[in-house]
Amino acid sequence: MSTPIMVTVRYFASIREALGTGSETCCTAAATLGALRDELIARGGASAQALARGKAVRMAHNQQLSDESAPLAAGDEVAFFPPVTGG
Repeated sequence: MSTPIMVTVRYFASIREALGTGSETCCTAAATLGALRDELIARGGASAQALARGKAVRMAHNQQLSDESAPLAAGDEVAFFPPVTGG
């Protein structure tokens, strides 16, 4: 198991609305973005619904679009947001 680290998690658009917050600081043992998403889902409630595995959720790691395999390090910024369509 990894040593817990602190990361900043930001939420945008419908995910932010569902959770009622735009950001939080999390202490996590997750080694990757995907593992962090799973930890947040495991909280249950609004987090489980907004970030559920069946939902399309985009992720950014230190302001770069990333996939679930991106490694996490202390002080990183992670963002979760729904897919955005252009107009």
